[in-house]
Amino acid sequence: MDLKSEKIERILSKYKFHDVAVAELQKLNNIFPDLNPYTGTYTFNDSSQKELLKLSGVIPVKYDGRSYNFPIQLWLLDSFPFTPPICLLKPTSSMVIREGKHVDAKGRIHLPGLHSWDYPKSSVVGLLTEMITKFEEDPPLSSKTTKDTKDPHELMAFVSNLQINDGGIGHHDQQNIKVSVIGGGDLGMACLMSLLSKCNVDKLVFIDIAESSTKGGSTDLEIFNLPKVQVSRDISASAGSRVIVLTANSWNSEESYIKVVQTNVDLYRGIIPGLVHFSPNTILLIASQPVDIMTHVAWRQSGLPPTRVIGAGCNLDSERLSYVLDINLNTHKPAWIIGELSDNKVPVMSNVGLSSNGELEIAPGSNSTKPLLDRAFELMKNRGQRSWSVGLSVADITNSILTDKMKAHSISTLAQGWGGIGVEVFLSLPCIMGANGSTRLAGVLLGPEEDSKLKTSVNSLSTLMSQIRI
Repeated sequence: MDLKSEKIERILSKYKFHDVAVAELQKLNNIFPDLNPYTGTYTFNDSSQKELLKLSGVIPVKYDGRSYNFPIQLWLLDSFPFTPPICLLKPTSSMVIREGKHVDAKGRIHLPGLHSWDYPKSSVVGLLTEMITKFEEDPPLSSKTTKDTKDPHELMAFVSNLQINDGGIGHHDQQNIKVSVIGGGDLGMACLMSLLSKCNVDKLVFIDIAESSTKGGSTDLEIFNLPKVQVSRDISASAGSRVIVLTANSWNSEESYIKVVQTNVDLYRGIIPGLVHFSPNTILLIASQPVDIMTHVAWRQSGLPPTRVIGAGCNLDSERLSYVLDINLNTHKPAWIIGELSDNKVPVMSNVGLSSNGELEIAPGSNSTKPLLDRAFELMKNRGQRSWSVGLSVADITNSILTDKMKAHSISTLAQGWGGIGVEVFLSLPCIMGANGSTRLAGVLLGPEEDSKLKTSVNSLSTLMSQIRI
């Protein structure tokens, strides 16, 4: 590997860990001599550009007893090797990328080793070894004339005429709507079937997490091969998802409640960062229990803004409440259940009717609305949250996101600053849902009984959050 050319030396001199980077590249050359260094301008998601070093060449991949050269390109950020390279597949003009678990439609390569990169434990040599293993299991290229076959004959000749980008969501991605459901069991299956029925998606990915107590159902999906549904056990299959629904739980009835919640938090710690890595522009929709706590945990672990981490919360009860008020009591006004998903939840009503063009707001508590809400609440009793019911609710929220519907849903969201809430907690509040996430409706003055219930929930949730390790 020649690192002595003027251009390469000039670029490498700007790298923060120059000597370590050079040593790492020399080690790489001993194992993979077919990768050569070049300089180039890398374009990031925000259209900013930077001169970087790139490695271009081929790696040997065996398939069906024969060996093929897979063309790849690695862009090394200026903090290399303490940050992982950006890895791309580079097909010839006669070949097409087979989107799968480890390669997206644009050729961006996603591997567990990239997500868990930790130098010096991690190295490019180890990364390429992992890449070869994954490509041998599922070759990511095919001929245009035989695009449905896994046979990679005729594939491997190196070219570099594809436009390089950071794999972010562009126009092409926006035309291909992908939603992922993480976690199996009855709830995961209910969400998947409801999403398939209600939402217009191009791909629906079902990922069965082995560590989850709600696993199961993926085998039947593979057997019956539903249209648009991809089954996987690898979170990298979720790459590029517009919405990711989490139903995974890890329950143990022999443990105390706080230990059970901690087990679920630990489960999330192992999957949330990876999901966001593969889908940085996604909206996380949490259906795991306890939903208010787990939505709070997911927000903390993801690093996403609170507008893009929401919980199914009281949406199901809210839709039921609006229906009862409209059909049984002839009010024709939206209503919502707010607060914690517990006995402390509180009904509120909109200030405008369903067909009004006025700005949607929560009506302040009054003597005129309380009897209606109390009666509707009574009519809703004994309607449990069955899996299929929650699945329909999740699909309803997801549809509002995908279609930019700007509909008000009562979803679990960051409640701090709403109605005088001073601590960091997640509660169900009416939020306008669209393609960019959630926007809370303004807080209102509640009646003494409702205000007391909300404060009780805030205190209990805040106490529980202080006892868990996120």
